[in-house]
Amino acid sequence: MVRSCRAACAAVLAAAVVAAAALPLAAAVRPPRLQYELTTLPNGLTVVLLEDHSTPIVHVQLWYHVGSKDERPGRTGFAHLFEHLMFAGSKNVQPGDHSSLISGIGGRANASTSDDATVYWSTVPSQYLPLVLWLEADRMASLRIGKESFERERKVVKEERRLRVDNQPYGTLAELIYRHAFTVHPYRHTTIGSMADLDAASVDDVRDFYRTYYVPRNATVAIVGDIEPKQAMALVAQHLGAVPAADRPVPRDIPAEPEQREERRVSLTENWPLPVVAVAYHVPADGHPDAYALQVASKLLSDGQSSRIYRSLVYEKQVAFSAYGGGNIVEDPSLFFAVAVVQEGRSAGEAEQALLEELERLRNEPVAERELQRVKNQFARDYILGRESNQRKAAQLAHAVVMHKGDASKADAEFDTFMAVTAEDVRRVARAYFGPQNRTVLTIVPAAARQ
Repeated sequence: MVRSCRAACAAVLAAAVVAAAALPLAAAVRPPRLQYELTTLPNGLTVVLLEDHSTPIVHVQLWYHVGSKDERPGRTGFAHLFEHLMFAGSKNVQPGDHSSLISGIGGRANASTSDDATVYWSTVPSQYLPLVLWLEADRMASLRIGKESFERERKVVKEERRLRVDNQPYGTLAELIYRHAFTVHPYRHTTIGSMADLDAASVDDVRDFYRTYYVPRNATVAIVGDIEPKQAMALVAQHLGAVPAADRPVPRDIPAEPEQREERRVSLTENWPLPVVAVAYHVPADGHPDAYALQVASKLLSDGQSSRIYRSLVYEKQVAFSAYGGGNIVEDPSLFFAVAVVQEGRSAGEAEQALLEELERLRNEPVAERELQRVKNQFARDYILGRESNQRKAAQLAHAVVMHKGDASKADAEFDTFMAVTAEDVRRVARAYFGPQNRTVLTIVPAAARQ
């Protein structure tokens, strides 16, 4: 009885799936536009304000336009190390007190570092906005960088690297992909940095980094929530606007990666449990006209277990234990990469062939309209979810300002750009960027297999 019930249920479910697949997908509904105010203060600080009285909460994000790509050779990991040092005390705040002051009023605070920016954020009851702005201004103007705090935070960052990278299976995979796909651009090293460079860092190096990049003209503050804009702008001017302007320009002497003209193949050995194959292609920067169709291609190929790569390699051909990837569309031209962790009993060659077949399929076959609409609906979902909280709205606005050269309108306009991508656009960019001459193929074999 139970067995027959399961069979009947499976049949009903299969019929429902087939019926659902035959139904047309509705087009995504455009989310409401963000109603913001954008200002630049005399000292160069950019300010974005968005009023939302739905809750008595305010979120503050302070973006510094500096990330790991701004680090000098031999000093990788500086941007991330400095993120930690920003909580080590300033002229009027003792070490560790920044976070405790925020938590003591029922708020939350944290920070993150990427290739292109370092972001500090606080969420607090709205009446405490003056405190948050005072705290941020104090460390922007008068951070204390002493030998003791420097040594303490360097140890914390090194331990973080051990935990997240060195002691994780496949933890160094991203480092290997970027190191071999790039030759001169600093994207070739990851944000966490190397142990050797962290060991070589000095207090003087860190102080110079602070004086160079942690200045008002290199910063954007986004404030979203229960505010009155004129009052909030007056508070920003009182605190952050009082920080002196920088006396020198922020350097942007980042070497451009030369065009790759032939395929690169790299074979490596690591202490990993299973072989790995990675295929990487150079793709354009955020805001480039082709970047939008490439992000659609990225979702088609590798967003979730229903994506083409996962479905083909893991479910159908069973050559991979896991398969994933995506387009890293950031400030400078970066990478799209696809990865297969090879299934036991299958070869790395089989996994590579299966990956390349999916990429070639995207180059040669037009995407079905239903599949394309599903991906567009996923983008719409992400946009809508991205506006559920003050923090996410602030992130969208600040990202648009910092990564799109002050153009906050991109926070809304990109939705329409994604919705306008066609099947031919996807095939065109796949042909332009997923060719063999633009490809780096890494094969990483477990050390035990070499013995």
